[in-house]
Amino acid sequence: MRLPPSSARVLWPALLAVLLTAGLARAEGNADTAALQVALHERSLYLGDVDGYYGPVTSAAVQEFQRRAGLPATGNLGPLTRGALGAYARRTLGSRSLRFGKTGWDVAALQFQLAWHGFPSGVFDGIFGWRTQAAVVRYERWLGLFPDAIAGSAVLAGLRSPPPHSPLTLAWPLPFPVGDEFGPRGDRFHTGIDLISPPGVPVAAARSGRVVYAGWREGGWGIEVTIAHGGGVRTIYAHLSATAVSVGDRVDGGAMIGRVGATGDATGPHLHFEVRVRGAAVDPLGALPGG
Repeated sequence: MRLPPSSARVLWPALLAVLLTAGLARAEGNADTAALQVALHERSLYLGDVDGYYGPVTSAAVQEFQRRAGLPATGNLGPLTRGALGAYARRTLGSRSLRFGKTGWDVAALQFQLAWHGFPSGVFDGIFGWRTQAAVVRYERWLGLFPDAIAGSAVLAGLRSPPPHSPLTLAWPLPFPVGDEFGPRGDRFHTGIDLISPPGVPVAAARSGRVVYAGWREGGWGIEVTIAHGGGVRTIYAHLSATAVSVGDRVDGGAMIGRVGATGDATGPHLHFEVRVRGAAVDPLGALPGG
């Protein structure tokens, strides 16, 4: 559904947006810890987010694994515990080039780092399958490399750099708090932020730009609007109930582009808001006031 065109601006006080911020942009965890969490998750010992943080939940899962393996239940990962994980844990990231068909600890670490650099590959599972291959190819193109679908030295060097961020500042599209943040969620990666809102609330463009998509998007997005802002930056507004713009429209920052809904794969009304930089998903909180 498309709403009647409107030139009215949706103006949110900047102070309100700052006060409603859930917190600072999330930091990337440790890839080796994430690979350990994947192994424990596969054994149904770890049910938290694959976030790369070695906290109490991860430590408790390690202790249970150690007890089952007949090892001292210290909760710390040592050589004996790593050895008990078998072939999965033999390779660390960087010890070999990775390509289709490879499996193990290093592949899980690769998947984790690719996700944080804007190119998630679905489930963190330590298996270099088609989706991981596609993510590697997209990242190679993003780096300006020949896309040979192999995570070799050049790809790994890129992944050692900080994750990308938006070169443009943005405004909050809604004056409502953040629910799910950008980052690991279960054994997958959430590539945007969810702003929890009643249905039908007007959604504002985060910055002036040109509408490059408006309508139904398959893959769980529902009704979506995408705006190109220049500099390779695009913002995506998903799960809308209706749009107020068409492809090709020029919009000002703060202009109404649609209304909050629950279309696509949504369990309730909210706005899924993404920021992409040359195709890489980046944390929107890093570009928003108070983020």
